[in-house]
Amino acid sequence: MRVRQHLLSIFFAVIFLVALALQSIAGLLVTNEERSTHDQPQLTWLDFVTSSDFVVDVSENWQSEYLQFFLFILATIWLVQKGSPESKQPGEEGVGSDKESLVGRYAVDGSPTWARAGGWKLWFYSNSLLITMGAIFLLSWFVQALSGLNFFNEEQAMHGEPPIVLAEYLTNPDFWNRTLQNWQSEFLAVGSMVALSIVLRQRGSSESKPVGTPHEITSVEN
Repeated sequence: MRVRQHLLSIFFAVIFLVALALQSIAGLLVTNEERSTHDQPQLTWLDFVTSSDFVVDVSENWQSEYLQFFLFILATIWLVQKGSPESKQPGEEGVGSDKESLVGRYAVDGSPTWARAGGWKLWFYSNSLLITMGAIFLLSWFVQALSGLNFFNEEQAMHGEPPIVLAEYLTNPDFWNRTLQNWQSEFLAVGSMVALSIVLRQRGSSESKPVGTPHEITSVEN
């Protein structure tokens, strides 16, 4: 029964690992095919997954995903969308009161310890989800920049061109092409979810309003 209560997390963890493994295999095949055309030795799987080629592809997707969540969490504090289950009710913008957040003297049995605290502990815990998403975004973006630089310089060397430093790479079109092609897709996906959920339904999903709910109703407690 306890496993059943966590199946949503387990499901996404499993398909993430499967997709990552398949990406590494497909990427290795593509890379070795390209290396063959340049008369270069073949890479092993371990060589490939620790290479800049693989790391930059993974990290550029991770940073865009966590940027998406960071911005969505931040935006839904202050912005509303009438009719969307992804939004608070119009007029409820802002961080809310201590009573609504069940913090401080309004904490209930089972409330986290830092929800009962005051000062910086309460502030930090009150913003811990946003802080964590932002930190993972920045870290993965930094990894993307470093691995992208190494991969870019490897290609430069193959073509007899001099390497560049990180500061130069951060202003290079290659870096921003990798970055923006992911950002635009994440922003489109989030915006589509917010807008389409106003008029479309999925019975049984917590991400949808009940099927018969009028379109103009914003957030609904199922």
